[in-house]
Amino acid sequence: MADNDIALMAHLMRRAGFGAGRDELEALVARGYESTVEDLIHPERVPDVEEDLFERYLPEFVELAAIESNQQLWMQRMISTKRPLQEKMALFWHGILCTGFAKVDNGPVMTSHIDLFRRYGLGNFGNLLMELSRNPAMVYFLDNVDNHKGTINENYGRELLELFSMGVGMDGRSNYTEDDVKAASRAFTGWNLEPTPPVFPYGRSNWKFRYDPADHDNGEKTFLGETGRWNGMDIIHIIMRQPATARFVSRHLYNFFVADEPQVPAWKDTPPRDMEAIRILESSFAENDADIRSVLRTLFNSDFFKEARFTKMKSPADVVVGTMRLVKDHQELKPGLYPIMQETTFMGQDLLNPPTVEGWHTGREWIDSGTLVERINFVADQVGNQSLPGVKLIVDRMSDGASSMSTAEFVDRCLDLLGPIEVADKTRGSLIEHAASGGELRRGTEEERGTFARRVTEMLQLIVATAEYQYA
Repeated sequence: MADNDIALMAHLMRRAGFGAGRDELEALVARGYESTVEDLIHPERVPDVEEDLFERYLPEFVELAAIESNQQLWMQRMISTKRPLQEKMALFWHGILCTGFAKVDNGPVMTSHIDLFRRYGLGNFGNLLMELSRNPAMVYFLDNVDNHKGTINENYGRELLELFSMGVGMDGRSNYTEDDVKAASRAFTGWNLEPTPPVFPYGRSNWKFRYDPADHDNGEKTFLGETGRWNGMDIIHIIMRQPATARFVSRHLYNFFVADEPQVPAWKDTPPRDMEAIRILESSFAENDADIRSVLRTLFNSDFFKEARFTKMKSPADVVVGTMRLVKDHQELKPGLYPIMQETTFMGQDLLNPPTVEGWHTGREWIDSGTLVERINFVADQVGNQSLPGVKLIVDRMSDGASSMSTAEFVDRCLDLLGPIEVADKTRGSLIEHAASGGELRRGTEEERGTFARRVTEMLQLIVATAEYQYA
């Protein structure tokens, strides 16, 4: 099995999922790269996680009143799913089509918002926007409950254009005007929620979307140069015909799956990092009727994706979920998930509660002196635990073969089994120097094998503390 095949498959699984151990990578390589891509973009081919088992194990998963219960449920899904791209797409859209618990304050409604991304996140982008516009969490979060005929609230109409579909501009030009924002807002009047009982004494009820034709402004509107008695559905149809929409989605997909881009507010006046790659994605978006699954097929099979290894800073969710999948812990239900779930928040990504409607700033902005220490300590604790199944598998692989090995081979094999991870020559030299300071690496006796295992986990801890390990 060629080393490059393993490295390429590891790259795909880091980006289209949350990473994979060596045993899984070898099985996927035997299946083939393009076949693996097809399985990833068709999650319905494998069974979903059984949430009823979660509810039996942890009763608070039934009510989901507190944000922590919702966060644990999502964390469990990401760690144990056999549909990694489906959960990765839920995370992708959650960072773009944002709602947050701090305002919504309704656990089941927040989780239903993420469920929407699982159902529609790989399908037609226009359909996703339509469902988003009717989603109770979004209707409440961006104040469309206060958007009425004659007294419009512009929040949803504005963010639909600015952050959800087109962006402020591209190639130095604006994509829409203030009049377009007002027209879009008028079109979404009447898109509201059913009246709900008071919060007290029984807590939140599950909200439902309601369209009220009596509250809809049915007057003539001009939006992006087209005039008619537009409703919200018409606004989305017009948005989907704009070249800016293909550019906006393509840049987000590139930023999330390929390489870190500048932050969204800069896109109007900052060209894409790789314009040719963006044009390829835009063409796929247009030719496949805005089908995200088809665009991702193009992306994952492209040379620009295959060559873009270790060009993205890992998000906190990537760090935490990827680590748990690597060490094969919490794959099944068991106590102790709550502190694991909290780690993403400590690293700067409070799941289901983004800081603003803009979501999180990504790339190097994930890292500061505090979050870097949190990342290193968390991962080092996990890979240093020889009792975890994934760590034991690495130790066992390292122990195969001759009774001794050189320090250079030792370091290279640790880097390989942990990723494979690519590090700079200076970093590799420092790792080899540390390995050499511990003396010969022998595995002939029981005592030597115990010492060897300890040195393997120690080396894994040093590797995850490197700057290179922070990149996917």
